[in-house]
Amino acid sequence: MFGVEPICKVLTSHGLKIATSTYYAAKNRTPSARSVLDAGLKTQISRVHADNSGVYGVRKVWR
Repeated sequence: MFGVEPICKVLTSHGLKIATSTYYAAKNRTPSARSVLDAGLKTQISRVHADNSGVYGVRKVWR
């Protein structure tokens, strides 16, 4: 009921022409180098934050 095809049809009816193949191409694409790097940094940031009782803010975590 809420698949990709019906959503694309609704968007097309509102003037946004989006093919279903565009969605599937983006879904099956390998992650970019930036997203892989960001995922690694996210785990490090979470670890630093947790190691300091969750009280470190953005500035201290950055340093």
